[in-house]
Amino acid sequence: MGVIHRFTGRWGETFRWKGARFRHYGEGASKHATETWLIGKAEGAENFAIRYYELEPGGHSREEHHPHDHGIVILRGRGQVILSGKPHEIAQGDVIYIPPEEPHQIANTGDEPLGWLCVIPARRRKGERIVWAEEGLDDLITT
Repeated sequence: MGVIHRFTGRWGETFRWKGARFRHYGEGASKHATETWLIGKAEGAENFAIRYYELEPGGHSREEHHPHDHGIVILRGRGQVILSGKPHEIAQGDVIYIPPEEPHQIANTGDEPLGWLCVIPARRRKGERIVWAEEGLDDLITT
């Protein structure tokens, strides 16, 4: 059966969804970031997951690369995506494709939050195993 997480925020100001799971990052590899899982294994999705990320001004995602590709849609703010070491300016409405194994990182260079939707495969390769994208996310909080 399908699942609806109702938008409870204010468009352009606060992005929140009832029943979605989230976690905050402080000063680690990801700085001043919030990750919200909107669709994934918990909702019954077999083939993809959708997450919403938000970075406070000066925040950034961790620099990473992995075997799966993903798509990103910028919903608010402006910043930079670094693809294979090359910075690119990004802003609301931009769409980004990141192929497998491409090093990437997103940084908020603006003075307001930078938020985006990120679509990934529901399962991914982790070493020699295929795991659910949500594996190991025991620290998620439900709204």
